[in-house]
Amino acid sequence: MAELPLAAPAASDSDPDRGVSPSVWRFARASRAHVVVDAAAYFDLMRDAMLLARQRIMMVGWDFDTRIHLGGGRRWWNLPHRARYPARLGAFVMWLGKRRRRLRVKVLKWNFGAMKFVLRGSMILDLARWWWSRHVDFRFDGAHPLGCSHHQKLVVIDENFAACGGIDMTSDRWDTPDHLEHDPRRLKPSGKPYPPWHDVSMLVEGDAAAALGELGRLRWRQSGGETLPPCGAQADSAWPERLRAEFSDVDIGISRTRAGWRDCGEVREIEALFVEHIARARRFIYAESQYFASRRVAEAIAARLAEPDPPEIVLINPLTADGWLQQQAMDTARVRLMHALEGYDRADRFRVYYPVTSGGTPIYVHAKLMIVDDEILRVGSANMNNRSMGLDSECDVFMDAARPGNGHIVPAITALRHRLLAEHTGQPDSLVSERLATGIGMAALIDSLPRTGKHLEAFALRPLTDAEKAIADTALLDAERPEEIFEPMARRRGLFRRGGLLRRPE
Repeated sequence: MAELPLAAPAASDSDPDRGVSPSVWRFARASRAHVVVDAAAYFDLMRDAMLLARQRIMMVGWDFDTRIHLGGGRRWWNLPHRARYPARLGAFVMWLGKRRRRLRVKVLKWNFGAMKFVLRGSMILDLARWWWSRHVDFRFDGAHPLGCSHHQKLVVIDENFAACGGIDMTSDRWDTPDHLEHDPRRLKPSGKPYPPWHDVSMLVEGDAAAALGELGRLRWRQSGGETLPPCGAQADSAWPERLRAEFSDVDIGISRTRAGWRDCGEVREIEALFVEHIARARRFIYAESQYFASRRVAEAIAARLAEPDPPEIVLINPLTADGWLQQQAMDTARVRLMHALEGYDRADRFRVYYPVTSGGTPIYVHAKLMIVDDEILRVGSANMNNRSMGLDSECDVFMDAARPGNGHIVPAITALRHRLLAEHTGQPDSLVSERLATGIGMAALIDSLPRTGKHLEAFALRPLTDAEKAIADTALLDAERPEEIFEPMARRRGLFRRGGLLRRPE
């Protein structure tokens, strides 16, 4: 395994937008790191971490819902240290503020859909209480061009503990890795059930958390908030006491996407990182993404598939996107790209699957994760779609075994990949590990397993109508840059760009 050179010195607050490379904003050491799979565990751990907060909790997200419960069930309470506290997020934050006089909570949410809070019942009351509290500051983030969104999902506590990934602190997210067909705890705040949901986030401790804290403070300032000072050093970390970390003493990379806005330049580190990581693969790529619609990612995959001995690429998607408009735009783009990739995949090395429950209900995949050769592990907010490459604000974190001092992470990455495959196929981790140890590929393993319980279904390609092809080709709702959003349909460059590896089929 070839070692990569050490990163350049980290940028200072006076030059916050200068990355160490075109694909990385910062490298920082994490004393501990852990990938949390599915929101049931994530909400539990974030509650435990917030109980340890002393200075500042910063929550930066696409959406928040103060009505969610940070525990397993809508009417669940816990009794830590004989002290009772509320499970509902809105009340829990107020409870913390009353007991931690120096604690300040900063919440930053994308400004789209602000008015729908009126329809969220008690949430409007929570926001009113937050407004009057000196401990809580809630802001809407509109620091982006029209048509773009703030899509990062960060929680930073005292700048010694942080979470980055795909999980929003909002409703319709809670689920366990079992993804039961009918889980009575999987309920909206209204009491109505919602379908199974799969997601991941990464927890980090130490300098990596401080770097994510800086990113959060910069975003807070860009959204119109005050300039926040760094948190002061303290002896105790907010790392949950009961959590045994998968990784320790590991270098973490941080990459971003941001559209140019006012005095903030465009950042496309995540796009460059996707291309680099796909090019690095020698044996395989395992990925989970809410969408597969990025022209640039598809071109990078096509280049690998065209090689004499390409890596195996397994992509886990949801069956369909969430919402009618997204289905029309993202689902048709996925089919269009997969048809285009067929011409390159002569060795049958590219497979797309979607997970289903034991009862056959599709499990919605909201995760954004990629594993390359068990040497690179990447988790974040960015999907494999055009918006995540250049329109929306995104943040991904990754670890690479080729960086100095990171060689020890390979077994833990392998275990995580096996655990995810086991979750999706309904098999024990040990069986997945034993079968893969024989040299069988991931796709061959998946295809050999029974379909009677929870399992992965191969995504079946279908022909597209001319209207669907036009929607996909013009990248409707999924432009790469802000100036393309409102271009006339006839002028859109769409999925098949001149000079790109994937060209518009004649």
